[in-house]
Formats: sequence, C-alpha cells, structure tokens
Amino acid sequence: MTAVRRSTPRRVFLRSLLQASMAAAPLMTGLAAAPALAETAHKPHPAAKPKSAVKKPARKPAPPPAYGDRDDVMAFADAQAESLGYRREELRAILALARPQPAVQRLILPGPPGQAKDWGAYRQRFVEPQRLQAGLAFWATHEAALARAEASYGVPAEMIASVIGVETFYGRIMGGFRVLDALATLSFDYPSPLPPGARDRSPFFREELRQFLILARENGLDPMAMKGSYAGAMGWGQFMPGSWRRFAIDFDGDGHVDLINSPVDAIGSVANFLREHGWQRGMPTHYEVQVPNDTAARAQLLISDVLPQLDARQFESVGAQLSPQGRAHNGPLALIELQMGGAAPVYVAGTQNFYTVTRYNQSSYYAMAVIEFANTLASWRKATGPTPASAPASAS
Repeated sequence: MTAVRRSTPRRVFLRSLLQASMAAAPLMTGLAAAPALAETAHKPHPAAKPKSAVKKPARKPAPPPAYGDRDDVMAFADAQAESLGYRREELRAILALARPQPAVQRLILPGPPGQAKDWGAYRQRFVEPQRLQAGLAFWATHEAALARAEASYGVPAEMIASVIGVETFYGRIMGGFRVLDALATLSFDYPSPLPPGARDRSPFFREELRQFLILARENGLDPMAMKGSYAGAMGWGQFMPGSWRRFAIDFDGDGHVDLINSPVDAIGSVANFLREHGWQRGMPTHYEVQVPNDTAARAQLLISDVLPQLDARQFESVGAQLSPQGRAHNGPLALIELQMGGAAPVYVAGTQNFYTVTRYNQSSYYAMAVIEFANTLASWRKATGPTPASAPASAS
C-alpha cells in the first residue's frame, strides 16, 4: 500500500519545490553528458573500417520533453493557478516535476479491433476463489462499518464489499503510477492518432488534473507522492480526483477523508457514490429475460444501451419474455447484452440499480461482474458463516 505523506508547512514545501524544479534541468543535462565525455577521453579509437563495413547505429526516438519545458503546460499553469488556489510559480514548479508516461498512453487505448468480447472470461477474472476469500475476510474485519453504510445509504454490504474487491482486490492492487504523471500525460499527451472508434478524452483528464491539484491543496497532500492507476484513480475504491472531492466522506470519524489508508472511509464513500448516482434501496439490479428471435425487435430493445427507458409492457410488446418478478417491476428497464465470444450472448433486463453500477465504471461487463461477485460473496458468507475478524483482509 502506498502511504500518503502530509506536506511540510507551506513555505518550506514551496521553497523545496521551487529549488527542486530549478535544479532538475541542469542536473539532468550534466548527468546525460558525462558518459559521452568519459568515453571520448579514455577509450582508444577503433581501427578504421572500410565504408561498406561501417554500420550506423539505429537512431532511438527522442524522449518527450519534460513538462517544465512545454509552453502549453506552463500556459495551463499560468491560466489555472489562481482558480486552483496556487501561486503561479508554485503551480509551474509542480507541473515541471511531472513526467510523460508512455505506458499510460498505451494502457488508455481500447483493445485491438475485431476481438470478440467474452463475458464468461471476464467473469472468471473477478468471481474466483482467492478474491472471494479475501472478500469474506474483509467483510468480517469491517462488519460494523459495512452494516452502518448499508443502513445509512441503502446499498447492501455485499455490493459495497464487491466494488472494493473488484477494483483493488481489497487494497492489494491500488496502482503504481504517480497520479501527477498519469493525469499530466493524459491531459497533454493523449495518444494520437487514435484507432477507429476511440475519442480524444484529454479534456476529461485535464479537468481531473485540476481536481487533483485542488484535492492535494485542500487536504495538505504531497502531489508528487500520491500513486494510483494509469488513469489517475486512487485508493481502496479507485476514486478519480473529481469523485473523491464530490463523493468521498470521512466514515471513520477521524476528521479527514483518506481513501488510501482508511478502508472504512472507502466503505462509506463507495456507498455514498452509489446512492448519489441513483441507487434505490431494495430494488434488484436485473431480471431474467428471454429476448425475441426477431433481430429488428431485439435491436429495438437494445437501442438505449444500459440506460433504463422501457417498461415491462414495452418489453413484452416486441416479444421479450420477462420473469414474473420482471413483469411486476415498477419502473423502466434496459436490455443488457453480454457477448460470450463465439457463443450466443447472455441477456438480462437491467434496472436503475444496474445503471447506477455502470456510473462507477461505464461498462455493462464491469457492472455484471460486481453484481455477480456480490451475490456469490453473500452466498459464501451465508453458507460458511463470518470469517474470523483476525484473518487478513489485504496484503500490502
């Protein structure tokens, strides 16, 4: 687990920050030049070779310039400093310490085109024995907090535990990228050209960079020390900076929100996020459904994707057959299609609560994995009884 370091008092922190950024460029230049000088001074010249035998070394691509040397990044710092609560020189110094990450550029792109989605394979990545055992231990350790969150926000304990388990394996996998680097890369160096069907999301990440800088200032956090996913998500529940500022809560009562070191804060924050995005207490997430054989009728039901817009009567008017519970549902539904590679797809009728889970991660496959994990976790707990609270909930 990565600890969040509190910043030094503001003047000391700013002085050290400015000194570091001013020193970085000449220091790196000197280090880069030294090996070349040493080789020239001490290595004997090789015997001359015929021109035909001389091979030119492959030219390596030049590394991207540091963000302190980028006019567009410094213009962003100048334009945003006052609104973010920083002095101009302070924000310039912070962004100058960010470094572009080619791995982030690769990871943010979608998978290769033409690759069939496979719900069965996706499910197996998450609904598996080790993660479920860790979930039982987490539930036992934090039983009181999960029960309190369920009572306060209406989100079942197993659903809260499932989100944390799917996101980070209960704190084991919280990401090793420096958040400042990841967000700067996606703000100023979003991959280009983009593959067909992908879109430039740099405006979204630039706003998340703004939110991250505000979050660090408001909470006295060191923006150079915080680590997370390649997309800049942080902590046990993998909150993006904007979601942290809007939906994270102090659920352990220690006076500050800490989603990285406090699983109890993460429990309350996940529940609050889902409630604020429309979770309805006691409503199922989905119902069984048999889709019509007619392709056009099926397409009519799929047109709204995961957003519930059709009621049970409209489902059945085009030949879909809902379960008895689905027919009795009072509210809109959406037909959810989960492809199974080369096999026939799986379909369910999703409710508002299914849609709410997709607000955490905009994927029907993700939402169904969270739901299936939650249901399986609850079944295991019921069958085996609570795991002793002394069992480890995570490994750092």
